[in-house]
Amino acid sequence: MDYEQIPARRLHGSVGIVQTHYAHFNDPLMLKSGQMLDRFTLAYETYGTLNADRSNAILVCHALSGDAHAAGYHSDDPHEPPGWWDSAIGPGKMFDTSRYFVICSNVIGGCRGSTGPASLAPGGEPYGLRFPVVTVRDMVEAQRRLIDYLGITQLWAVAGGSMGAMQALEWGVAFPDRAANVLFIASTPRSTPLNVALNEVGRQAIYNDPRWNEGAYYHQRVRPTGGLAVARMLGHISYMSDAAFERKFGRRYQFGDEPGYSFDTDFAVESYLKHQGEKFNQRFDANSYLYITKALDYFNIADGYGSLESALSRLHAGVLIVTFSSDWLYPPQASIEMARVLSRLDKRVEHYHVDADHGHDSFLLEVNRMDEIVSGFLDRAHAEANSTAA
Repeated sequence: MDYEQIPARRLHGSVGIVQTHYAHFNDPLMLKSGQMLDRFTLAYETYGTLNADRSNAILVCHALSGDAHAAGYHSDDPHEPPGWWDSAIGPGKMFDTSRYFVICSNVIGGCRGSTGPASLAPGGEPYGLRFPVVTVRDMVEAQRRLIDYLGITQLWAVAGGSMGAMQALEWGVAFPDRAANVLFIASTPRSTPLNVALNEVGRQAIYNDPRWNEGAYYHQRVRPTGGLAVARMLGHISYMSDAAFERKFGRRYQFGDEPGYSFDTDFAVESYLKHQGEKFNQRFDANSYLYITKALDYFNIADGYGSLESALSRLHAGVLIVTFSSDWLYPPQASIEMARVLSRLDKRVEHYHVDADHGHDSFLLEVNRMDEIVSGFLDRAHAEANSTAA
């Protein structure tokens, strides 16, 4: 997701300066593959205050390139960009921290504080490709350990966009009594062949960087920056729409008004993609990119249940589904079908199809529309819960 498109300014209602915390787990984590992590760490941040009966917690799950830093700032440096969903988390915002206790953790397999391939294995050397392959289901099981660690029996909601929505749906299906509501935004109930194909091209870019060295590059002076940059460039293309590219760049040249007739960076869009690839290398690990995209490829909520209907029949949560008209990475059709199945199962479900031309990144950029949809859904969920209790 194009988190860098969010304006780096101190938006109204910020949660202010926040701190990243680390939860260490020494009990083994059995993975879907049959392999095991003997121990692991999750980096996480929290915003707002947990109420007395611990019933106001919302877990926000990040997408591929995200991390635990979802809102606020780590310092008072005015040039520091905010967390990746700062526009949505804070007092009076979509996830209102004057009302909710919001949690965000970095997924296992990541590289921003949680255990992943760059972490030290028990022998003292980085895992590299010795790190076991993880799935979205494994990410959620690790998160469940964190929620237990925080003493929370049931989350009021689990929310996310893109891969974050996959995690949210997995929470609802795998742990039906642990989440009262699931917010499934700009995602898919299963990765399609197109999704797998795009991810594989990104991985091949990394594999074919000679500095990748079969994943054993952590002691090298130069890492596989070229391959990771190309993977990120491809990702950016899939996150935007044709209209967004046209509006943002058109056919403008990077220097002057005439073509350079060379293989140097000539068009503004070329310069943008190269810049994003370079920036990504400053904060992400190539091996983590491999592991997380593979987890995306394996995602199919019906896996292990026989069918989509059987999987969704396990849900006790109310479900909000949001799709976007220009999202070609995760087209609306699959989510629309999921909404129909939930309706047939007599589950509490609301679906909103938003006409927006930003592409997949619409869930990050359509701030006002998202605020209206999500806040309204949560308010209605509260009203229904109070009515049932009465």
